[in-house]
Amino acid sequence: MSAQGRGPTGREVRVLPALAAGPVEMPFPILSWSEDFTHDLDWNEHSHPYHELLWNERGASKAVVGARVWTVTPTLGLWMPAGTLHSGSAAAGTRCRASLFGFDAVAPISPTPVAVEITPLLRLLLERLAGAGLPARSRELTEAMVLDVLTPSPHELLLKMPTSELLRPIADAVMTDPADRRGLAEWASLLGVSARTISRAFNAETGTSFARWVAAVRAQHAVELLTRGWPVEVVAERVGYRSASAFGAAFRRTTGLTPGAFRAP
Repeated sequence: MSAQGRGPTGREVRVLPALAAGPVEMPFPILSWSEDFTHDLDWNEHSHPYHELLWNERGASKAVVGARVWTVTPTLGLWMPAGTLHSGSAAAGTRCRASLFGFDAVAPISPTPVAVEITPLLRLLLERLAGAGLPARSRELTEAMVLDVLTPSPHELLLKMPTSELLRPIADAVMTDPADRRGLAEWASLLGVSARTISRAFNAETGTSFARWVAAVRAQHAVELLTRGWPVEVVAERVGYRSASAFGAAFRRTTGLTPGAFRAP
């Protein structure tokens, strides 16, 4: 059961319990869930006794585990192992989908959260399981096919957030405005430290450089706009690139995919 309410910003807030991984009574090994969101929505940190495959039929959402933030889209889903504490958010207009995998009925594809490419075949299989009245033998075969094609993806829209007092002003500024073009030298001058200090801190806290971290923020924000149908040229400008070609090249370096892979149909 979940509790619902409205936060101070008018966003809908859902409060779910933190449940340990373990077997629960389920009518099938793989269950389906979907919902259209009419308001911006936040979930508290919670966990489920079953494994989840999160994906969207429309729009983009976020899942947060600790300092790691994944963007979930119609083409890139996220495997969330049972018992993993996570929070999340979704924008109004998003149609979220999830497949729930029984803890004692399905071997997990990963013990930690991992991206999953929602291929046309996997989508068709998941949609078939979501349909009503599927004969028992057909369901069994479809579930076996889902498990056969369900594999981790080398592509993911993952961002690790810095948490130190030194880097939080930078992170907050870039998350608020991905088009912020301030570089290490400007931030160093503003914060009264050396550029090398900031560079070392970013590598220590996020595992990547300042420039690559900014590129990841821009990629995640761009995906949210692309899934809403925004033109590539407008998205490029909104996330801080001077041309669509520069944006496309940076996006491919960061995600391994083209912006077109996330365009709304």
